Amino acid sequence: MFEGMDMEKMAQMLQKAQESAQKLQEESKSKTFSAKSGGGMVKVSANGEGEIIDLEIDDSLLEDKDSMQILLISAINDVLKMVEEDKKLMASKMLGGFGGFGS
Repeated sequence: MFEGMDMEKMAQMLQKAQESAQKLQEESKSKTFSAKSGGGMVKVSANGEGEIIDLEIDDSLLEDKDSMQILLISAINDVLKMVEEDKKLMASKMLGGFGGFGS
């Protein structure tokens, strides 16, 4: 299966891939994504790992629990979709640099 393959070259490629993945993971931590719902009445921010790092709720929603829950769910789902899309883009870029797998 590995006949004719240069194992040293393969090891170097794997090392490079690991370094690249580590770099992308660190870059991801520093990114911030934000989503709003209800015309900005709710704002949710997450880092590149999908951790919620900030939450803003307009005071007018504090007496309307049902609306607040709906708007929170919407904003959280939107910000998590942004994070997921960014992860896919980063993976595609990484794989694209190794023989065009991600292209």
